[in-house]
Amino acid sequence: MHSNWTCSDPNVTYKSTLYAATYTIIFIPGLLANSAALWVLCRFISKKNKAIIFMINLAAADLAHVLSLPLRIYYYIKLTWPFGRFLCLLCFYLKYLNMYASICFLTCISIQRYFFLYQPFKAKDWKRRYDIAISAAVWLFVGAACSLFPIMRSFSLQNNPNACFADLEVRQIESKVATVAMTATAELFGFIGPLIVIVFCTWKTKVSLRGFRIPLQNNSEGRKASRMVSTCAIVFFVCFAPYHINFFFYMMVKENVITDCLLRRITLHTQPFCLTLASLDCCLDPILYFFMTSEFQDQISRHSSMVAHILHSGTFPRSMSPSHPKEQHCQKQGPSISAASLGDPSGTTQVPIPIRARLLQPSAGTTL
Repeated sequence: MHSNWTCSDPNVTYKSTLYAATYTIIFIPGLLANSAALWVLCRFISKKNKAIIFMINLAAADLAHVLSLPLRIYYYIKLTWPFGRFLCLLCFYLKYLNMYASICFLTCISIQRYFFLYQPFKAKDWKRRYDIAISAAVWLFVGAACSLFPIMRSFSLQNNPNACFADLEVRQIESKVATVAMTATAELFGFIGPLIVIVFCTWKTKVSLRGFRIPLQNNSEGRKASRMVSTCAIVFFVCFAPYHINFFFYMMVKENVITDCLLRRITLHTQPFCLTLASLDCCLDPILYFFMTSEFQDQISRHSSMVAHILHSGTFPRSMSPSHPKEQHCQKQGPSISAASLGDPSGTTQVPIPIRARLLQPSAGTTL
């Protein structure tokens, strides 16, 4: 009963220091990694790679959030917001737009990997415009859904225009039933649904790869696919699972649905840690690109070697040039079959037809 409720919420004094320190640590690696990822994905990755559109959108979502981190760092150090209401709500909005766009695109990548593995011939007919249409639908849906987050906080700026982010109070909803229903719906579509899909796709992909009878480059492709789906699941569990488990209880505390003092204290003390974990996906997602595409690995390796050579010798290495004769010679070799038809949706494994013909040619003395 409300009349007997004497519990007072704890003052989480360390949250500003935690946010400022965490966002400072995330900013530089996140900015460099996602800028480099977008550059490599847009310029060097083969058009045959089936997941390229989703990876580009995932990197763009991460970069948008990373670019807002300096303003967050400034606020949590100074504890005042001089940049106006619009910019405060925009940065607040980008945080959740990044989170749920990342969840959706990770889910899309997992579904596509699973689907193309079990339907390899349909992978050859899959058009990039399908992925573009899916990505546009994701942005529209997530963009509209995430607008509720700044709407639920914007009213407090009227009383305290210098406050922002975690210091914005949550708008009180009169009906507790409506609070529970709205929070449960957000958890269902934003966390539980994608969680089930990613776990299922990861499990089925690993089972399929373990039972693959045809060795793909001495199982290297199988190991790469296994690492990819594992990384996708790890990013989801590390970054988003703690936040969404805490989010339900946090909303119940803020709307005074939960009145137990111990549960309220635990929820409010763990919420800053869960929120900072959700921002780590900006640094973990580039690992996913590295595992998904051999071209990404090659380009990162080439340009890292080039930078190291320039710093060491002060000259540009001719062997790093895109028009290197050895690379041109490799590109002139005969037609090839995409590995997408063999269940590799990344399309990065190429099996030269002349080599395959020689392997299938019967040896001398063999009777057909």
